[in-house]
Amino acid sequence: GKFRPTDSHPVNRFLERGYEPIIRWVLKWRKTTLTVNILALLISIPLLMRLGTEFMPPLDEQSILFMPVTLPDVSNGEIKRILQVQDKIIKSVPEVESVLGKAGRANTATDNSPMSMIETIIMLKPKSQWREGINKKDIIKELDTKLQIPGVVNGWTQPIINRINMLATGIRTDVGIKVYGQNLDTIARVSERVKMALEGTPGVSDLFVDPITGGKYLDVDVNRAELARYGLTVDDVNQTVEFALGGASIGNTVEGRRRFSISVRMAQDYRNSVERIKRIPLQSPTFGEVPLSSVADIKFVDGPPMISSENALLRGAVMFNIRDRDMGGTVQEAMKKLESAKNILPEGYFIEWSGQYENLISGEKTLKIIAPIVLLIIFFSLYFAFNSLREAFLSLITVPFALIGGAYIIFFWDVNLSVAVAVGFIALFGIAVETGIVMVIYLNDAMEQLIKAKGNSRETITKEDLREYVVHGAAKRLRPKLMTVCVSLFGLVPVLWSNGVGMDVMKPIVLPMIGGVFTSAVHILLVTPLIFLMSKEYELRKYGKLEVHDVKH
Repeated sequence: GKFRPTDSHPVNRFLERGYEPIIRWVLKWRKTTLTVNILALLISIPLLMRLGTEFMPPLDEQSILFMPVTLPDVSNGEIKRILQVQDKIIKSVPEVESVLGKAGRANTATDNSPMSMIETIIMLKPKSQWREGINKKDIIKELDTKLQIPGVVNGWTQPIINRINMLATGIRTDVGIKVYGQNLDTIARVSERVKMALEGTPGVSDLFVDPITGGKYLDVDVNRAELARYGLTVDDVNQTVEFALGGASIGNTVEGRRRFSISVRMAQDYRNSVERIKRIPLQSPTFGEVPLSSVADIKFVDGPPMISSENALLRGAVMFNIRDRDMGGTVQEAMKKLESAKNILPEGYFIEWSGQYENLISGEKTLKIIAPIVLLIIFFSLYFAFNSLREAFLSLITVPFALIGGAYIIFFWDVNLSVAVAVGFIALFGIAVETGIVMVIYLNDAMEQLIKAKGNSRETITKEDLREYVVHGAAKRLRPKLMTVCVSLFGLVPVLWSNGVGMDVMKPIVLPMIGGVFTSAVHILLVTPLIFLMSKEYELRKYGKLEVHDVKH
């Protein structure tokens, strides 16, 4: 089809009729326009300061990981009973599709889970089958209320993020406080004090101490005087205990290409209590069979269920998840509570914050480096394009005003500051500068036309001439500027109404871009021509002529 000239296009004529009176008003009331823009920018700063912080928006994995912890000395039979009771209760919730729980560790060297830790994966039904008005947080609250079992501390997370946390930081909750020292008993006492100090902190949930004491060990203390009396040795006792309780290899069997070791030990009925173990017979060369209790004291003693260490120091941990509050605010309040509490850390012991908060601090440090680098790259790109520091600055000044819309929209949308939001702002800066370049190019075109018509001298060019040609450069090429803005908006706005998997992360990225593109467009269409006009009036007044930069487009 035919391409209509800009002047004859009905849409373009309509836009120009609405835009031209506004730009003329802006150029007339300069101080008012600049004051309104600066005030809007200043108001956005406290709005950003009031926002919460987190590392990344929580991604809805369409499933729940239930990780309760019970006492370290729980028996196999008891943990099995607890697991079955929990699975039955979880399955009674209508939104639950299936439940799969496990206690202890898998048959792999990379899984160090103790028997006291349960992992239950809860798969949920599609949201269309949920009860009306209920969400995932409501389901977790309902499950947590139903699963209050004495001696069991509940913990709620999601499968993927849990594995990432454990691999990256060794903490299986959102936030962990690592307690370092030289003595396990002291670390356990310090951990309990930290837990007591944090109780009642808004946002802190599933608070518990990773057990480092309370494990049970069977202690066989050999009486050497009795051994000598019966003509036995310590090695005789060790071999008997090894064969009877642990089992010993007596040979191998080969089945095809596979080889298996054959181990023998006493039947469970003869080793399932301390009293039966005391009756395990030893063969004395002088007295015949004698019970194990004749030559050794056998009893259960307390000890660590698992020893954790980092950087050559013993480590304990206080763990908790964060709900209904931002991570940064919760941890900052928790830190203040610990600082105000007395007699928590003895000499030689210290704590370290870990988990997702460790990633948050690392992300903030990285962004403090990346953001200035991005702005420098944009500035130098503009300088090389215009060959003028003034023109580069004129295009770059749109960046802080793009921040206005982004700050407003994430504040009213109640979104926390995170790496995703920072990525959205960095992308927004590029879009804002791109639109600003288009405006500056057409304004420079208008100046070239002015010079051709009037010459390049303050004797021939008046302030009225400058104003008219700035209006012409801003209004007569309105369509490409609006197209640059609209393409970005039309591509991003549909994300706001999406509700599929991944939208929890996409929305914080898109929101500052949508709000920022809108305000930066207003700034570029209204304020950029004003600043351009003021700079040209300054050039004409100081140098007696206009500086025009030849930028091809």
